[in-house]
Amino acid sequence: MNLLAVVAVILVLGVASRVLADRLRIPSVLFLITAGVVIGPEVLGFVSRETFGDGLSVMVGVSVAIILFEGGYHLGIRKLRESSTALIRLTTIGALVTWLGTAAAVVVFLNTTPSVGLLVGALLIATGPTVIGPILQVVTVRDHVASVLEGEGVINDLTAAILVVVVFEVLVVGNGTPTTLVSSFFVRLGIGLTVGALVASVVWYALKHTGSRPCAAPLHARLIVLAAIVVAYAGAESIASETGIAAAAMAGFALGNVDLPHHEAIIDFLDDLSVVVLSFIFVALAALIDFGDIRRLGLAGLAIVAAVTLVLRPAVVYLSTTNPLFTRNERLFLSAVGPRGIVPASVATLFAVELQALGRPQEAQLLAGTVFLIIFATVVLQAGLAPQIANVLKVSPMRTILVGGGRVGLSLAERLEQDGENVILVDRDPAVVKEARSRGLQAVVGDGTEANTLRKAGTDDAKTVIATTPDDDVNLLVCQLARTVFAVETVASRVNQPENVEAFETLDVYAVDLSMATAWSLENVLERPSLSGWMNELGRTGDVQEIEVTATDLGGKTIAELNAEIPDGCIVGLLTHRNGDTEVPTGDHELREGDRVTFLGEVDAVNRAVKRFHPHD
Repeated sequence: MNLLAVVAVILVLGVASRVLADRLRIPSVLFLITAGVVIGPEVLGFVSRETFGDGLSVMVGVSVAIILFEGGYHLGIRKLRESSTALIRLTTIGALVTWLGTAAAVVVFLNTTPSVGLLVGALLIATGPTVIGPILQVVTVRDHVASVLEGEGVINDLTAAILVVVVFEVLVVGNGTPTTLVSSFFVRLGIGLTVGALVASVVWYALKHTGSRPCAAPLHARLIVLAAIVVAYAGAESIASETGIAAAAMAGFALGNVDLPHHEAIIDFLDDLSVVVLSFIFVALAALIDFGDIRRLGLAGLAIVAAVTLVLRPAVVYLSTTNPLFTRNERLFLSAVGPRGIVPASVATLFAVELQALGRPQEAQLLAGTVFLIIFATVVLQAGLAPQIANVLKVSPMRTILVGGGRVGLSLAERLEQDGENVILVDRDPAVVKEARSRGLQAVVGDGTEANTLRKAGTDDAKTVIATTPDDDVNLLVCQLARTVFAVETVASRVNQPENVEAFETLDVYAVDLSMATAWSLENVLERPSLSGWMNELGRTGDVQEIEVTATDLGGKTIAELNAEIPDGCIVGLLTHRNGDTEVPTGDHELREGDRVTFLGEVDAVNRAVKRFHPHD
């Protein structure tokens, strides 16, 4: 089959895999790697190592640069700050433990040299946005978990690509000393980051200070960004090999965190472009998997898979996520989801050829077999089963869709985010959406009265829809769609005119009369100033949380007996029985599983109480 026909087949399979994955809510990498194996030499034989010749490394390199640029572009500084400590540990101490631990497993189980073990270990540090991105498209997790996965993927991809080159040159070929290894790593990393920052500054200046006709400006922005990715990659590679993806990632990160014109157009372009190149490179590289190399590993290969996935990954995650922000189940989810992606596959292919050229064919087979076995196993088991893992561990908070990004909507969205809700704000005004994103909120541009817009925001999986626009007709239509089209469990709305409250209540919507809410707030300020002031501080110094009691060992105990279980700085303010009766509890009230309790107190104390009484949260 000629090259053009092969490329066409790969693209068709890639796009079909993405469409099928979206329909079935399964990460697309599972279908992509399966499609690649089917057209590869192991099954149909459409694609082999000779199909692309010397051009494959260039195509894969540029494609990876595009994906890492897109990954860096989405890494907001504000979002990363929420889990900065965990991310720093994962990409420093965690990467070091993964590298040395994997190297030790390879040396012990495969009886090879330490230099080859360190080469394989360096390759398998990387997870990468090529596999993490498709997982997060179908698995919803809290922001601090998503930011750790995304940040780890981008950072470890570029560090792994540079480290493996340095390890090969210094330890395998013997051109240098261990001191040279460290200095060479940081020099190459510095080259990549510097080139990326320079390219980003040029692009920012070009988009901010060069005029284009309004109708053509978004197109020009997209073309300039595409050129920037290729220039950053090629420019860094021309200085030192395997520094190009570091430059691309740095350029994307820098541009994603400045005020860039046509931001929405660039995001849409990058998302579409990354889908195409991801489909191509995953199918193409999967087609090159040599199952003969994998089979030759035997049980030793499975032992390495177990060491990497069941020992090293959990150990690294538990060392890195000591912050109480991460629940036990979120740490288990991070431990269970660390699939390897394109960078190990592409670089392993390159260095297997290099080892062959050095007259070390057995080590080349060992390298390729081990890396592709880990990739195949983690993609199938961890990426493929990620939705099921998330469901079992209950780490996927259902969405809260908030339509209307005015002052009320933005304030409510921020408060709900502070309470741990997964909020997505919808507004038709791009400026409002931009403001919401600048505050660290997820936001979608669109008309909330259209079913397609609500579907794009994820209303199919939403637990709550809230309409907060100043137009009652708009709010009513949003509520009707939420109830009749999406069957959302809880629907609430701001009601601007008191006479419209009844129309909302007939739809079984929680209607908040704005005039009554304002009057109630003013009354609190005048009659209960201390309570009013404290309520305004909710989510900062004080908090109120209502939860269902799910801890089975607490049932049948009185409030007095449970005092020791309730942290200092927190009290039980209300008790709602299973029959719906609500009262202020005394020490003699017995707690039953299924009752609902309302905790009041300091933020940390309330959070600890919630985790004790509702451990699945």
